[in-house]
Amino acid sequence: MRNSKNTVKKKWYQKKRFWIWSFIVLIIIMGINSIGGSSSNSNKEASNKISKVNNKKVNQENNKEEKSETSSNIQESDNVPTEYKTALRKAKTYSGFMHMSKLGVQEQLTSEYGEKYSQEAAQYAIDNVQADWNKNALAKAKSYQKDMSMSPEGIRDQLTSEYGEKFTPEEAEYAINNLK
Repeated sequence: MRNSKNTVKKKWYQKKRFWIWSFIVLIIIMGINSIGGSSSNSNKEASNKISKVNNKKVNQENNKEEKSETSSNIQESDNVPTEYKTALRKAKTYSGFMHMSKLGVQEQLTSEYGEKYSQEAAQYAIDNVQADWNKNALAKAKSYQKDMSMSPEGIRDQLTSEYGEKFTPEEAEYAINNLK
């Protein structure tokens, strides 16, 4: 027989097992809330930030395109084929944002791995792009100097290389002379 004096029945909230399981359940609930709640909020915040940045970029690009299109409306009359007009827009992008050389832009426009425009459309674009090729060469030279720590002679070689940027020797010389 059991001794009734030694056996004391504990109340439910005094048992260790109750508190251990309560603690485990609380941790699980907190973990689920932190994973689910914060990620959805942070995803929403991140997507809002991204969309704001993208909207700003699109607006800036649209403003730049509108300005450049109004200045080139004289050249882009109604009798110019659509292919020529789109080639010109691409050429402006390659020259203005990527600082490519004249030959680089022309090859990109006509390349089977690039834009695949006709030679005539590419030539129209090159003739009407109104780019400052010296300025493009200087921008590329600054990039090589800053990002790759290249010497002036190495930069010149890269700018004029047929496997590199394809600037003319005169454009490369201008760039080298104007590096800081």
